[in-house]
Amino acid sequence: MKTLGIIPARYQSTRFPGKPLAVIDGMTMIERVVKQASKARSLGRVIVATDDQRIASHVKDFGGEAVMTDPKHPSGTDRCYEALEIAGKNEYDLVVNIQGDEPFIDPGQIDLACSCFSSSQVQIATLVKKISDVSTLLDPNTPKAVLDAHMRAIYFSRAPIPYCRGEKEAKDWIVKHTYYKHIGLYAYRTDILAEITQLRPSALELAESLEQLRWIEHGYRIQAAITEHESVSVDTPDDLLNLPLT
Repeated sequence: MKTLGIIPARYQSTRFPGKPLAVIDGMTMIERVVKQASKARSLGRVIVATDDQRIASHVKDFGGEAVMTDPKHPSGTDRCYEALEIAGKNEYDLVVNIQGDEPFIDPGQIDLACSCFSSSQVQIATLVKKISDVSTLLDPNTPKAVLDAHMRAIYFSRAPIPYCRGEKEAKDWIVKHTYYKHIGLYAYRTDILAEITQLRPSALELAESLEQLRWIEHGYRIQAAITEHESVSVDTPDDLLNLPLT
């Protein structure tokens, strides 16, 4: 399959304006993401989809590829689709939406998500990681994924679900049940990406503020694969102080 990796990179961010251009140990965040993504064996091409000429110029300066997209896109998914159209949507079978704020993304995670498409039934793929600590389980900023017996996502929530009846302490829940943290990496068949960008926001999505619920609520199937690698994202300037630079 011919696969395109797209890294959405907005300049404006409520908590961290200019985040893609933040310097981490001598290299900007967006350059680190591009270099890591380019190591993935499954990607034939990697482009940055931005809304700001400063980011586009910087990407081109370090030898990357960038396309300018509409600054009014409501989500990274919509930005990815416009970038796909610019790159040539008939040229690719799969698109991988790579988070632009994970400077140390493991290329193997990209390959793992793409491996889900060995089945022709898979429409969308994503990654999950087993939760082993209570703080992650209870953190509303860490979406959790509920999977069926075939590793398809049934639901995503900011709450720790399922509720473990009979266990009063959350620390006992992770002993009784396997909970999964959602890793925000998505891969889509190109025709499916075109379809889901036409969907209106759904009730579940608006309640949880999780875009992927829109797809599930409209009947799309999301295949999950389990990764052992911990993703590290940068949401605020303070997060730069705790990055694993070694």
